[in-house]
Amino acid sequence: MGKAKYLVELAEAERVRLRTLLRGGQAPVRMVARARVLLKADQGCTDSEIAAALDLGTATVSRVRKRFVELGLEEALRERPRPGQRRKLSGKQEAHVIAVACSTPPEGHARWTLRLLAGKVVELGFAPSISPETVRQMLKKTS
Repeated sequence: MGKAKYLVELAEAERVRLRTLLRGGQAPVRMVARARVLLKADQGCTDSEIAAALDLGTATVSRVRKRFVELGLEEALRERPRPGQRRKLSGKQEAHVIAVACSTPPEGHARWTLRLLAGKVVELGFAPSISPETVRQMLKKTS
């Protein structure tokens, strides 16, 4: 295999930071794996050697190298946001829905149901649609 496109050359302070992170025992597993990749890359190991030694994919190793060279140590260690659906309601809107759930239920009902609350969210114009399950998860966070 040819030379690595992204060469990792750590400063002494960066090496100390990574070793401290590895010894601390509190860092997330993925962050520890990235730290080990960077330390091995600094020693001159190839992507395939690092991947084999750490039981990672070569794509993961090259991605960590690239992020270190382009963005620096902290960005190379940090978890990137994962794709997912945006939140339906803001914190202020959630607080309003919780207040509604604590109020007296509508006429003809003994209590607020998740379906009634979801309908109220749409009626108030907070969201074009929302499922009762989303309302349940929101209420569960507060209890």
